[in-house]
Amino acid sequence: MKWTINQLQKIRNQELAIDETIRVDEIKEIDSTIREVSPIHITGRADIGATKVAFHIRINGHLILPCSRTLVDVNYPVDVETTETFLFNISGYETDEDAHQVKGDVVDLMPVIREILLLEVPMQVFCDDVNSEGAAPQSGKDWEVVTEESQSNKIDPRLADLAKFFDDNKSSDS
Repeated sequence: MKWTINQLQKIRNQELAIDETIRVDEIKEIDSTIREVSPIHITGRADIGATKVAFHIRINGHLILPCSRTLVDVNYPVDVETTETFLFNISGYETDEDAHQVKGDVVDLMPVIREILLLEVPMQVFCDDVNSEGAAPQSGKDWEVVTEESQSNKIDPRLADLAKFFDDNKSSDS
């Protein structure tokens, strides 16, 4: 996912097709919540001009993240479409768009892809099955995890007699 400016200038005003599968395991060292990274499939195209190159890419893959509730592995899909512009020479070139300055004479798309993947990591992710093997326990001695569904059906024991009061009131009215 690297090209020299000379390589890109040779195919200027043409479209460069991109279809590669890459490994970005190094993002696990940057974000410790990422347990595993699948091979990432990059597709798209690059539009090459005299002073810049614009990559229109789609990033597909999966991240394995811990469930925020149970700590089991959750397969989190990543599917991002983005346009990244690299400027060959920024002097005298004004733009309102977010653009990356080419350092040296090599256009390297990998740091941008790593950054996009790191930005896709959610603050919380939840697994579908809370009773799966390896999950954190949901109850123990004198405690249990309380969910909204279980709370809506329970009557507070301190108010149980009050519920009976309304039942007695209905039977006396008839």
